[in-house]
Amino acid sequence: MANTKSSKKAVRSAKTKRSHNLFWEKAVKNNVKTLKASLEHKKDVKELNTELVALQKALDKAAKEKVIHKNKANRVKSRYAKRIAALQATPARKSARSTK
Repeated sequence: MANTKSSKKAVRSAKTKRSHNLFWEKAVKNNVKTLKASLEHKKDVKELNTELVALQKALDKAAKEKVIHKNKANRVKSRYAKRIAALQATPARKSARSTK
């Protein structure tokens, strides 16, 4: 248990910082989860882009608050942007049957 005045204050501030960091970690995690689910269900590219923007926003804020490292934020943003760009590049396939 904290004995000195400064150690008691350190415990209080650590508790506050922990809840603040957990908030941003959860925000990033939820955005990643929704984007992954949308990618698996092959939703519309416009919807994917709006979810990507939300993820990028959460990652940037978490990196700004130093909850996660800025390189990790950039890496995650890049990976999901590449996956969505790949979906945009490939046109929707038509049926395999040939019309003769």
